[in-house]
Amino acid sequence: MLSSFINQTTRVSRSLHPTRPLITRSLSLRHNPVVEKDCSSITPPYAKLNSNLAIVRRILDNRPLTLAEKIVYSHLTNPEETVPVRGETYLKLSPDRVAMQDASAQMALLQFMLSGMPTTAVPSSIHCDHLIAANKGADNDVAESIVTNREIFDFLESGAKKYGIAFWKPGSGIIHQIVLENYAAPGGLMLGTDSHTPNAGGLGIVAIGVGGADAVDAMANIPWELKAPNVIGVKLTGSLGPWASPKDVILKMAGELTVRGGTGHIIEYFGEGVESLSCTGMATICNMGAEVGATTSLFPYTRSMQSYLRSTGRLAVSQAADNNLHFLQADRGAQYDKVIEINLSEVEPHINGPFTPDLSTPLSKFKDFIQENQWKDDLSSALIGSCTNSSYQDMSRAASLVKQATEAGVPLVSQFLITPGSEQIRATIERDGQQEVFEKAGGQVLANACGPCIGQWKRSERQGEENAILTSFNRNFRSRNDGNPQTMNFLAAPEVVTAMAFAGKLSFNPMTDALIGKDGKEFHFQPPTGDDLPSQGFEAGRATYEPPSPTPTPDASVKINIDPESTRLQELAPFEPWSGDEFRDIRVLVKVKGKCTTDHISAAGPWLKYKGHLQNIAENTLIGAQNADNGKVNSALDITNNKEDTIPEVAKSYKNQNIDWMVVADHNYGEGSAREHAALQVRYLGCPLIISRSFARIHETNLKKQGVLPLTFANENDYELINGGDIIETEGVKDIASGRPVKLIVTKPDGSKLSIETKHTMSADQIEWFTKGSALNLIKENISKA
Repeated sequence: MLSSFINQTTRVSRSLHPTRPLITRSLSLRHNPVVEKDCSSITPPYAKLNSNLAIVRRILDNRPLTLAEKIVYSHLTNPEETVPVRGETYLKLSPDRVAMQDASAQMALLQFMLSGMPTTAVPSSIHCDHLIAANKGADNDVAESIVTNREIFDFLESGAKKYGIAFWKPGSGIIHQIVLENYAAPGGLMLGTDSHTPNAGGLGIVAIGVGGADAVDAMANIPWELKAPNVIGVKLTGSLGPWASPKDVILKMAGELTVRGGTGHIIEYFGEGVESLSCTGMATICNMGAEVGATTSLFPYTRSMQSYLRSTGRLAVSQAADNNLHFLQADRGAQYDKVIEINLSEVEPHINGPFTPDLSTPLSKFKDFIQENQWKDDLSSALIGSCTNSSYQDMSRAASLVKQATEAGVPLVSQFLITPGSEQIRATIERDGQQEVFEKAGGQVLANACGPCIGQWKRSERQGEENAILTSFNRNFRSRNDGNPQTMNFLAAPEVVTAMAFAGKLSFNPMTDALIGKDGKEFHFQPPTGDDLPSQGFEAGRATYEPPSPTPTPDASVKINIDPESTRLQELAPFEPWSGDEFRDIRVLVKVKGKCTTDHISAAGPWLKYKGHLQNIAENTLIGAQNADNGKVNSALDITNNKEDTIPEVAKSYKNQNIDWMVVADHNYGEGSAREHAALQVRYLGCPLIISRSFARIHETNLKKQGVLPLTFANENDYELINGGDIIETEGVKDIASGRPVKLIVTKPDGSKLSIETKHTMSADQIEWFTKGSALNLIKENISKA
């Protein structure tokens, strides 16, 4: 289905091998400006939203509302039936839109197929961005990806045609940049099957990252459930200095809030400083709100949003937003659960990491930080772009620094890789010269895809040795980018990443330090410069990547065929319903120590190819988790034979013997990506419950959706009382109810017993998911009755 697409891809890019010559691109002399879009399915239904909000206001005695509350409450399915209470009430919402990236869309589409719906109830889109690995560069990598992933892309494209879903081809761009350029609209509510969906908050929309089962709710016209979030207000004053960027705002905040500080909250920005930020800069800040656990982040409607909408062909959206300014900002006197004040004029560049996005260090202190930890002062690779920082403004400011260094005769020392966020960005920076600046200096422009940010990087250098990379990405868990656990991955703004690539040292401070130019004299970088938006407008790019219709007509005649012998795709079988009784004889498969992200639970990188095949991807379950009992990674004791093996092998052994098992976890279990496979896999392998000190929001919801009971310790120190191999039975599951605790009776290997109190956050609806075996089982049952 995509074979013709390979031949249409005419641009040939420079290989990652520096000796390969650059071939001139065919687009250079063409002009294909962005045109006005059909915005009928993009513009939020402001009249309906205002009407809903009026009902909620009466219920809440007309108290002032935050912007987050206004948008969320106006999307209540039945506003007259709900009294929203922050942090308490479960809300039933009707989202306006769904967006899915190709890795998560496979499972979402497989689940939607089971619903029996002929088309999606809301506009939806699929974006092919995760399955393109950085190797030989840009178009070569896209073409290679189409060959190796043809079965997946054909499946997704067929499903899109059958159900009326917009399909964005491989190489068209990263989901979040495409959404910002095409679909985001102030005051809307959208769900995305990726944790960085909040990127769209830079355009004033409540955009929330979810698992595929949540997306299916919206696509199947089932009210989507969310506990009414608390709201953190961030008051911005002043304006950023010449070296500071929006990225530094969220890097600084991550250090203050930590990876758990935003859990259960929407982060809402306000204050005079908001008007000084570009729309894409605000998107960067919202994007990385995921790194502090926030439900989402958003900004009020601003002039920069208006300009961005108009420059990307959405004049109708901007005009509608202009007429609803009262709706698109917080009420005067609105109260926040917590207020953080940031003077943008005082923000300095920050570098976060390694191995966690909340280890934040000001640039002025980073040299000392490196020396204190006795790390090698060497930067092996510098990477800019990704969904977080690939805007025209980002590319322009980075290019201004490259131009300065090149003109002074200062060469690149570190490998320098650039990832445009979309074909629109790539085509525009090619036309305006930034791409040529990068490439003449020796930089490599990669495909319009996620690439190294998510581990899709065929990096052969430095494997097995300690090294450091600096990126403008959003996440930096161990082994995430190149599969090497010894790669220290630091996060920074693209300007800092770019400048440090010319020094090749982590200790270099481009604000103060000097390099040596071709004339032997000291060279100092001047502050970066760059326009927010292109003065000549955006280029749409090559016709190969022409945007699909916002609302494609579904074609019921399209057949979706899944080869039963396929190793990439597998039809889903419904999970068994709960027995209705207490759990008995559950074995603790593993007690996890410390950070256990969804990367640890369901690794990405080479495993992405199995995202549509539950049985095969289950082979990576918890392979990154550290066993608290023996300190080993991917290790568990099979108590049926007293042999140590990998975690998935022991899980499969228990499954084959019809033995239920569970995981004991530390704080913020499941932080990171929205990947629901981390929940699907444990459920598939026989895990009915997980207990932790605390859960990350998305993962906790994903577990509930798949019929897994997530419990937390009433006393978090009780984590120390359970070990791998213990046998668990429950008291309170049989009569489970919202707010009612569950007790665990733990039998130790020596026969002694102890009792542990636990809590849960299951709502009445979520308990029904658990009862039926999964949320999808309930959806299918309800649709069959309709």
